Amino acid sequence: MKLHDGGVYLLGGTELVKECPVPADEARKGTIAYGILRDHNTGGSMEDLRIRFDALISHDITYVGIIQTARASGLTRFPVPYVLTNCHNSLCAVGGTINEDDHVFGLTAARKYGGVYVPPMQAVIHQYAREMLAGGGKMILGSDSHTRYGAIGTMAMGEGGPELVKQLLCRTYDIKMPEIVAVYLTGAPQPGVGPQDVMLAIIGAVFKNGYVKNKVMEFVGPGVKNLSMDFRIGVDVMTTESTCLSSIWQTDEKTEEYLRIHGRAEDYRSLSPADTAYYDGCIELDLSAVKPMIAMPYHPSCVYTIDEVNADPYGILEETEERARISFGDKVSVDLKSKVRDGRLVVDQGIIAGCAGGGFENICDAADILRGRSIGSGIFSLSVYPASMPVYRELMKNGVLGDLIDAGAVIKPAFCGPCFGAGDTPANNAFSIRHSTRNFPNREGSKVQEGQISSVALMDARSIAATAANGGRLTSAADYAGSYSHPQYFFDAKIYETRVFDSKGVPDPSADLILGPNIKDWPKMTELPENLLLKVVSEIHDPVTTTDELIPSGETSSYRSNPLKLASFALSRKDPAYVGRALEVQKAETAREKGDDVGAALPEAAAALEAVRASCPEASFENTGIGSTIFAVKPGDGSAREQAASCQKVLGGWANIANEYATKRYRSNLINWGMLPFLIPAGDLPFANGDWIFVPGIRKAVADKAERIPACAVRNGSPREFTLALGDLTDDERQIIGDGCLINYYRNH
Repeated sequence: MKLHDGGVYLLGGTELVKECPVPADEARKGTIAYGILRDHNTGGSMEDLRIRFDALISHDITYVGIIQTARASGLTRFPVPYVLTNCHNSLCAVGGTINEDDHVFGLTAARKYGGVYVPPMQAVIHQYAREMLAGGGKMILGSDSHTRYGAIGTMAMGEGGPELVKQLLCRTYDIKMPEIVAVYLTGAPQPGVGPQDVMLAIIGAVFKNGYVKNKVMEFVGPGVKNLSMDFRIGVDVMTTESTCLSSIWQTDEKTEEYLRIHGRAEDYRSLSPADTAYYDGCIELDLSAVKPMIAMPYHPSCVYTIDEVNADPYGILEETEERARISFGDKVSVDLKSKVRDGRLVVDQGIIAGCAGGGFENICDAADILRGRSIGSGIFSLSVYPASMPVYRELMKNGVLGDLIDAGAVIKPAFCGPCFGAGDTPANNAFSIRHSTRNFPNREGSKVQEGQISSVALMDARSIAATAANGGRLTSAADYAGSYSHPQYFFDAKIYETRVFDSKGVPDPSADLILGPNIKDWPKMTELPENLLLKVVSEIHDPVTTTDELIPSGETSSYRSNPLKLASFALSRKDPAYVGRALEVQKAETAREKGDDVGAALPEAAAALEAVRASCPEASFENTGIGSTIFAVKPGDGSAREQAASCQKVLGGWANIANEYATKRYRSNLINWGMLPFLIPAGDLPFANGDWIFVPGIRKAVADKAERIPACAVRNGSPREFTLALGDLTDDERQIIGDGCLINYYRNH
């Protein structure tokens, strides 16, 4: 693999050169991504894009909050196709009726506003979109970070709920023109190498250096034709873990056949770069050089070849345990080296599931490896989750599920649980290998605050099957000497015709919207005050902080329709004291808003303001709001869930302070909830957890586009001046922050 320094030209789709007579700005228009963005840009500039999407899609963790926010802002109908899927809270295992109440809300909302409702267990969100929604040249926005349909010719993006609210209210998705990076593929994969192997290899090369961060990955080159559609889809969905903004692939006869099989031949569009196309960067990859890979705990970028792990299991597991010590401290004890037996790592569980692993071809290839074999009657278990009922049915018809069951696998319905901690949580100190999307700390469902820890490594379905056939001993699928049957796929649309509610875009205003008792409105949020007095209530120095750490997934997701209840779980696995600290500060702001004595509510807040009056004598609690903030080195990797920001806001948060933000979507979530995305240079901090920070004139600084924001940290009555920054903000984003949140913005404008 080669990462090019600087830009490259692609000539005729097959030749990469550094120089060309055509200017780069002109040749950039020859990329596939540029053309699709141009076609969806409603603004007058290709530098500052204002995008309208062709369709929207959400699942049952996010659609209630999105629709409730849009309702509060004047929603009367869905202006574009909006698909509401139910693949996250579909077990209904926690909270009594609240999960099914959300589903009833979704169905009635689809009727009232003119949407599509996919019942639980029918399909995971992204498989339904591939089968029924995506098409050539389209753009789709989803409220899930793995919204990626580039292999079908659709530029798709995963964002927090407020960005979907904007589309529902006929506003636009506003971004700077992203850089476009070519992923130039040559060769063909070796037997036993699957899509997860290819993308893990790429993630390992680009995550830490930010090579594709917030950029578009465009897959081109002669190697594309050597990949089946399921293989391309499996690579594409994992591009999210590279931190790219979106993805797109050149299309061909295989793309056309895929859409024809799914009854949508008319949605095919031939997409390829122009004869001269300029890319801002290039990843050059020979597919034949990729080996079966493993992403060790606790991040998809912790990649090795399986052969490397088998050659040095103790050394690599020691590195993994060190990552655990950095992340968990002394909260739990992780002992992975004990899993090495006779020189080989022996794992406890295998999972093939979801939008990444649950595809037809992945499962068929796994069955070929396991056919006639047994996983045994020991600790090791294997669960397989086909990604949709049409895939499930075809695997039943062709006998693949029978082969897997005979080998000892358990077949489960279309459900995203293993990817976010709501299904197949391993035992304490167990090691699970999964063809799913993420392996963040506790993403598998363990609770560090209760002394639990289990670990997940990401692998391709083929090597998971090879490991299962070897009794849990880590095994590369390259060791499998048999053949792959590659059965033909037949799609049965009658399954969806029977169960999916499709309004065909026609709303029924007379339909009742049914809200269960757990579905609550957002609490009132105030506009940005003239000055801010912030208490630092959490300080996180991990290299990266995930959204799972900011608001846990798993069973807490059942409460996502109740903002105050959900907020009680914020940072519970990372910093259990956070919620109590934030609520204490919020009492002072509540007193301030009522005109009560702030000093009586929280004496230290009054003392902190008094300490800065020497430099800002006009500051008072009449013009100074009180709130909380957290510091994290690089927050926001992972999920698109807006609740990672909204829970902080509900608890009185006004800001994050970071060296950088891991993703554009998390920073956007902060902004849309009226929170300031402060930046501070890396190095020693001028404040610590428990200190107060006074930010004078912050409202004016935001409105005036100030590049430097003066601030003052107060510790034990002693002030210390320092400087913050906000980074680039659009005019609308500045107004959203000024109004206090997106809901207020729409009410005011």
